[in-house]
This record gives sequence, C-alpha cells and structure tokens, in this order.
Amino acid sequence: MNELLLQGLVNGIILGTIYALIGLSLNVIFGVLRVVNFAHGEFIILGAYGAYFAQQWMGLSPFVAMPLIFAVFGATGYGLYFLLIRRLAKSDDPEHASLLVMFGVAIALGALMLIFFEADSRSLAYSIDPPFFMFGSIIVPTSKLLALGIIVVITAILAWFLYRTLPGKALRAIIMNRDAVQIVGVDLERMSAMTFGLGLGLAGITGVLVALIFPSFSPFIGQDYTLIGFIVIVLGGLGHPVGAVVGGIIFGLTEQTALVYTSGTTATLLGFLLLIGVILVRPTGLFGREALK
Repeated sequence: MNELLLQGLVNGIILGTIYALIGLSLNVIFGVLRVVNFAHGEFIILGAYGAYFAQQWMGLSPFVAMPLIFAVFGATGYGLYFLLIRRLAKSDDPEHASLLVMFGVAIALGALMLIFFEADSRSLAYSIDPPFFMFGSIIVPTSKLLALGIIVVITAILAWFLYRTLPGKALRAIIMNRDAVQIVGVDLERMSAMTFGLGLGLAGITGVLVALIFPSFSPFIGQDYTLIGFIVIVLGGLGHPVGAVVGGIIFGLTEQTALVYTSGTTATLLGFLLLIGVILVRPTGLFGREALK
C-alpha cells in the first residue's frame, strides 16, 4: 500500500478519535435532553484556554490539568443546567429553542474569549521525549499517540459507565424513552443535570487534547468543532453514543485520506459529501433510533 496513504490512514484514525470524542459528548447531551448545544465548540476552546492558563499560572502540565478541567467544566455544566438548560428542555420544541439560544451562547462565549484572551493564537509549551515514533515509514508524533491513548481510556470508562452502571443505564433509558423512565421513578432533573455536566466535562478534556495535537488555538475556531460534532452525530445517528464513535472515525479517515490526494478544501468537501450520502441512504444515521429499540 502507498506509504502516503498509510500515513493518511493513521492520521485519520487518530483525528477520528478526537472527532468521536466531540460527537460523543454532543450526542449524550442531545440524546438525554434533546438540546442542540450549538456552543459545544466554544466550550472545547475554553478547555484549551483552561490548559493554557493552568500551565502559565499554576505550572501544571496539560496532562495533570486534564482531570481538574474536567471537574471544573462538569460542575459548571451541572449548574448551567438549572440556570438555563432546564427551561429549554421543558419547552414545547426543545430542539429549535435550544438551537437558537445556544447559538447566542456561542456568540457570547466567542466574544468573551476575544475580550479576555485577545485575538492572538495561543499554543501549549511542552516537550515530549522522544518527539515522535517511526513504524516503518510511518511517522507518528508522540503527542498524538498520547492523545489516542487518553481517548481510548476515556471511551472505555464512558462505555463502562453507560452500559455497566445503574446511572449509565438510566441515561440510556432516557435516550430511548424519556416518558417511560419517569414512571419507574428515575430522578430526571438530577440525571439531566449530570448529563449536561458530563457533556461539558468531556468538552473541556477535548479542548486540552486539541491544544496538544494542533499547533495553536484561538477564540475564532469554536464553530469549526461544533460543525464537526454535528457531522459526526448525524453520520452515526442522533442520540446514539456508539454511533458517534463510529461516525467520528469514518469522518476522520475520509478527511485525512482525501488530504493525501487532494487539497484541504476538497478533503473537507468530501467529508460533507459523505454526510449527504449517508443522509440520502439512511436518514437516521448508521446507528439510528431503530437500532436502540
């Protein structure tokens, strides 16, 4: 197989897992709350800034700061649910209402980041020895390998939580039938707040990983990650956690292998064509709602 193609496949798998993590957190929020978190990308960039300032002010490495950022973002999400999200989730049309409100939140967060952090791009200062590994002719930066390992561990923990614990099973039950779950006495308010906290906590960790593997970040790129998140969950199926993982890897592989033969613009275009193709063939996504029943 062509060496460049192999390099593209490896890059696609690694970036695909990042996309999967974005889609996973977005999908859990949408599946449980039916809230379209259009500000998800801005929370990811806030996570990147959190790692940056933890490093600058507290001297923490990004890897040590990661659980701290998860806790802060998780607590923020838990509180934000009672402040804002609960009203949206109880509206007559939560999808449309949340889309408009969270779009406004995204603009507000982008403006606040611009005010506090200015327009200059930032990057994390860190060094890892060795800086890269070679597998034959394939070069993989150590930071990407570490990010891949962290994402695999997070995904495994999340899968264990969703499929092996009582709260996780309750979350999946809410995704399948919110009304029926209320009959058996599940505390929907607490579970919903926990879900939004979990989603924002994962967004914070994703931001740290993005800052680790990409050269820089700025207040203007949040919407790019939001868009990728929505592509991933539409590919995999709205509200389906496993679908988000599969959708993220498929999108990453498509984008990165296309980059081997075409320009970045064409590679992005192919990603969107893939999305349109899946919608035409299977409107519910690869793991649509029927698969959950």
